[in-house]
Amino acid sequence: MDITIRPALDAEFDARGEITARAYLDDGLLAFDSGDAYRDTLRDVRARATTPGAQVLAAVDGDRLLGNVTFVAGGPLADIAAPDEAEVRMLAVSREARGRGAGEALVRHCADRARTLDGCRRLVLSTQPGMRAAHRLYERLGFVRAPHRDWNPLPDVPHFALLAYELTI
Repeated sequence: MDITIRPALDAEFDARGEITARAYLDDGLLAFDSGDAYRDTLRDVRARATTPGAQVLAAVDGDRLLGNVTFVAGGPLADIAAPDEAEVRMLAVSREARGRGAGEALVRHCADRARTLDGCRRLVLSTQPGMRAAHRLYERLGFVRAPHRDWNPLPDVPHFALLAYELTI
């Protein structure tokens, strides 16, 4: 597989949104009933790609869409990043492309990009406890757990906590 990382193209936004939503659904991480607002957020690649400070990066093999991630360097999409940090959001790889290096290539690209930002000291991310394969990937790439940054985006659901990871740049 020849993986290339590049900005997502407008014409791909709908397909990339489906890859993202499908990855979360297939892993049993979200119940996508008709009223699931986060499903709509995952699908809305255009909104992420046009938000200040954010860029949707695409993993492709030729014209085959493998996965995508949102790289955040400031702006409203930063969940846990401080001003001197960048953040990885909504990493997703299609089921067919899993285990072939697309996720790793996307995260490495984000780390490389964070290193080019003036004053950036860390790359951070949040992940659900059930995303064990992702945890192994992050740890293999040098991320460390940052339990002091764990948080809950759904205060009405007390058992829903996200785990935080950091990579010193």
